[in-house]
Amino acid sequence: MVKVLVKFSVAALLLAAATAALASQLSTDARSAIPYNVQQLVVIDYQAMENSAAAMDLRNRVMPPELKQLETALDKSGLNDNYDVDQLAFALFKASASGDSLYTVGIAEGEFSEPNILANFRKQKIKPTKLRNDSIYPLTKSGMVLCFVDPSTMVFGDKDAVVKALNSRDGLAPSVLTNGPMMSAMQSADSAPLWSVLDAKGTQTMMSGLLGQAGAVTNYKAVRERLQSSWYSMNFQNGVQFNLTISTGDTFTAATFASVLTAAVLVRKMTSTPAETAALNATSISSSAGQLLIHFSSSAAEFSSLLQSPLFTSVMH
Repeated sequence: MVKVLVKFSVAALLLAAATAALASQLSTDARSAIPYNVQQLVVIDYQAMENSAAAMDLRNRVMPPELKQLETALDKSGLNDNYDVDQLAFALFKASASGDSLYTVGIAEGEFSEPNILANFRKQKIKPTKLRNDSIYPLTKSGMVLCFVDPSTMVFGDKDAVVKALNSRDGLAPSVLTNGPMMSAMQSADSAPLWSVLDAKGTQTMMSGLLGQAGAVTNYKAVRERLQSSWYSMNFQNGVQFNLTISTGDTFTAATFASVLTAAVLVRKMTSTPAETAALNATSISSSAGQLLIHFSSSAAEFSSLLQSPLFTSVMH
């Protein structure tokens, strides 16, 4: 589970990095279909990614099977001529706060020809199952299901995940709309072109993965439980720009984490390649008002070299 979340975080970050477009804000209907115990939400401009050769190349490098399976479900559904996805969101969530199982649900927003899609289902003799007033259609070539939340929003993924998302939408289970920390993080991030937010557990897991062995030689374990949430955005408009904010709740904890990450950078520099050293030198770490702030900036060529480096490989694996 930890490995999946780390891959989910990094892959989503780099998918977002590959495109730059208008702000991607989810509709209220889409947000209501995201369960309360969401660990990470990723929103990307799907059209910009599809129209960018660089974005597609980067996606092929980093997308883990958990996300690729969701995306290819749309491609294999036979609906390609009947929808135009504007943005695509992935939500990684638990069924309950005490549960261990992680679910992933996809939410697509755009212009859909629902009558044509349903006619296509009927032509293929695909019959839906009913959940209250909703019709859930199997995507036979992918093993997943699809349901229209409204004419411009579809929810898709494994049936269990989709049912849980619809239960949240219908008020039978709490949704992210009542999750104060995550809604606050979303409000801080969703004005960016592409963005992602993580809850406390997701942030702690991401940080453990990024710190690697350096986390064991610092006092990270003593303060990791104070991580509350995080959000990040990245774009390629003028080289590569990455901004990550981690909320810790107090000034002392934020400053402590800044020291931990600075130590981790120094440890990594001891064995880094020239490309990695340049990337680490281009990373600034600071803290302010209970928040840890990380900024990275480089040219596109420098970032391309970083993708080939052992540092990149170690983060992904």
